Amino acid sequence: MESTNTNPSTPYLAHRDKFEAALASYRISDHAKKILKNTKLVLLTGPSSSGRNTIIEFMLGMGSYHYIVSDTTRPPRYNDGILEQNGREYWFRKEAEMLQDIENGEFLEAELIHGQQVSGISIRELEAATTEHRIAINEVDIGGIQTVLAAKPDTVAIFILPPSFEEWQRRMAGRGTMDPAEFKRRMQTAERIFAEAAQNSYATIVVNHTVADAAHEIDGIVQGKSVDSAEQHAGKELAVRLLQQTRALLASL
Repeated sequence: MESTNTNPSTPYLAHRDKFEAALASYRISDHAKKILKNTKLVLLTGPSSSGRNTIIEFMLGMGSYHYIVSDTTRPPRYNDGILEQNGREYWFRKEAEMLQDIENGEFLEAELIHGQQVSGISIRELEAATTEHRIAINEVDIGGIQTVLAAKPDTVAIFILPPSFEEWQRRMAGRGTMDPAEFKRRMQTAERIFAEAAQNSYATIVVNHTVADAAHEIDGIVQGKSVDSAEQHAGKELAVRLLQQTRALLASL
């Protein structure tokens, strides 16, 4: 029996130990490496409600990007009253199938998220982008960035940050009521992201003041526009402030 979860809408991992072991020793396959050589890839990372997916939707409208549909072990959920569909928001996979693909090295990256689910980018999605002669784009959780860069150093990696702590919390509240335990998990993940953004040297920071501005800034980076060092320094200072405020919030929970 794969799951004893009584709520089908709540993520649950029956084989968490096996996933942790497979991810800890993960090695991308030779087949996957060959596909990566011919794929241009852009990945966005950031905390919940930073606007990653909305920015990607805007960029898809530019016509030169291919959305990578990630695999996940979690069940579909409702977003604004609409149930997620297989192949649209995610490929919803059975644990055993996804675990086998991870063990075979057929993911660009995969990660255990919030201790509840495993999600990742399958090589078959990158192959589809290459066939269409488009730039592959998606969002990825913070733990996956280093894995991706190790396999594909020319990946365009972007940290998406909110313009302020207050605006970030306002955007998060606008998504609806969240279980306190889930909110705390997301804040803990955000703490890790802000700490990484403050000291990283491998990804470009883009502040999401507006979706359109952020999308055009990222597109410029993809097309080879030089990154302003002063703006990056300011972005790291913002990350430090966000980190401090997030830690203060966590201490009060």
